[in-house]
Amino acid sequence: MDIPLHTIAVVGLGTMGTGIAEVLARGGREVIGIDVSADAAARAVAALESSTARAVRRERLTGQERLDVLARFRTYSDLQAAAEADLVIEVVPESYETKQQVLRALDGIVRPTTVLATGTNALSVTRLAADTAHPERVLGLHFFNPAPAMKLVEVVSSVLTAPTAVDAVTELARDLGKEPVAVGDRPGFVADGLLFGYLNQAAAMYEAKYASREDIDAAMRLGCGLPMGPLALLDLIGIDTARTVLEAMYSASRDRLHAPAPILKQLSNAGLTGRKSGRGFYTYEEPGSADVVRDALTPLDGTQLATARTVTSVGVAGSGTMASGIAEVFAKAGYDVVLAARSPEKADAAKARVAKSLARSVDKGRMTAAARDETLARIAPAGSLDAFAEVDLAVEAVAEDLEVKQQLFETLDKVCKQGAVLATTTSSLPVIACARATSRPQDVVGMHFFNPAPAMKLVEVVRTVLTTDDIHATAREVCTKVRKHPVDCGDRAGFIVNALLFPYLNNAVKMVQEHYATLDDIDAAMKLGGGYPMGPFELLDVVGLDVSLAIERVLHREFRDPGLAPAPLLEHLVAAGCLGRKTGRGFREYARR
Repeated sequence: MDIPLHTIAVVGLGTMGTGIAEVLARGGREVIGIDVSADAAARAVAALESSTARAVRRERLTGQERLDVLARFRTYSDLQAAAEADLVIEVVPESYETKQQVLRALDGIVRPTTVLATGTNALSVTRLAADTAHPERVLGLHFFNPAPAMKLVEVVSSVLTAPTAVDAVTELARDLGKEPVAVGDRPGFVADGLLFGYLNQAAAMYEAKYASREDIDAAMRLGCGLPMGPLALLDLIGIDTARTVLEAMYSASRDRLHAPAPILKQLSNAGLTGRKSGRGFYTYEEPGSADVVRDALTPLDGTQLATARTVTSVGVAGSGTMASGIAEVFAKAGYDVVLAARSPEKADAAKARVAKSLARSVDKGRMTAAARDETLARIAPAGSLDAFAEVDLAVEAVAEDLEVKQQLFETLDKVCKQGAVLATTTSSLPVIACARATSRPQDVVGMHFFNPAPAMKLVEVVRTVLTTDDIHATAREVCTKVRKHPVDCGDRAGFIVNALLFPYLNNAVKMVQEHYATLDDIDAAMKLGGGYPMGPFELLDVVGLDVSLAIERVLHREFRDPGLAPAPLLEHLVAAGCLGRKTGRGFREYARR
């Protein structure tokens, strides 16, 4: 039996409640806004007036449509106003006591057919439903902030929820132009369940002084294409809110990755809850402002603590995609490049790959034919590392195998002149192990470029305990000259990006393995709810399941955390030869080329 949802009450007119009310009113529903605070109600009305006025200026609404939307939104201070509602959505603070009080009161006010939805993202919907007179009509309806802009809505069923109620709100979400995803009842659901574990690890990484807040955020924006860095996002969400969500997740999972990092408690207890208080991981112009201002932790612009060595020529070792991409980057920036492979044929093939890439740039109007020819002329292919005798910087980009890299560094040590900088592009192996294969470990640094190197702006500059200040300064200066963004990190597994990215991917695999949600729903949730350019399973299939498994094993060995153990489903797929797009099948199947 269909449940019509024409009149909808929203209880709690904070930021989230106001956004949901706007979505409903613009979607043609009669909206009853309820808040005990007259100021909150007034702010909600003002916000709707302001947003609809902007829509008229942008010609997304007519003047009459705006008046109709405003007329559909009425505010009250008493729950009794919800008596005629077909659906009530509560968006009160994340507290069992507060939410249960509201839901119990609604039991005595609304009609028996009224659907009750909780907007929680951290508390058990089942527990909230069980405390009501009609648990079958209670479900979770989790919008994302800002509600008018975000497409995702998680529809959360408990074991008590009637299918008719789920169908009704799912249809409502679609009618409002949203993308509903059906999920079961566990803390964090899909999007927050994956997102908050990642945010927590970023907070712990910062707390351990492994990297600066600016470098952690830049690494995840530039290395993964995320709209915001994790620490800036924590400030936006509210550090106290994040701590509440993580506490709920940890109480259910007992996974150490969900145990809130101590810094979240410290900041919360100090009232430093993020943008809303004016200070969290960053300092803001004023409470509620998005404008970051300098504080005692802000790095000084252009400060170089050591004198960099002069670099005019670069050697790139390797013949694969990364090697040719890195050679292209240096040649474009005006460096003379020696591109060395195991044979002259392989070196020529690597240079041909650069030529093909540059030709595409010419075709797209990003580069002139003359600039292409000049760039190619700077690249000298070589069939032996002996050609590195006079380079100022040697960059290895060979297979991700420690023994192979160590042998190469032994050769570089013999071939390269004294004073040359030796760099590895490893993404997961210890840089110090490469450095110790030479007689000059102080001259070795990590320079982790991201694929495709010509397009990706990030380089992780990895300093070992033996790397000297001038070598570190040289690596950073070279990154800047080739128009990349360097971030500093220490020599431990995963550096910044992979250490934060791959546990998130692994947790997504566990969700599917436990039949909590489908591949499609998880991918949709992270793209629509988290702003990720790709869903976790799309990304895993692109990266390669074998590569992903190898990185996750390295992380597990390094940190010994049970939560980092690779998901068995990932191991099984790799064992079966299902490695992603490159084999035609991974988590999904692909047409073979």
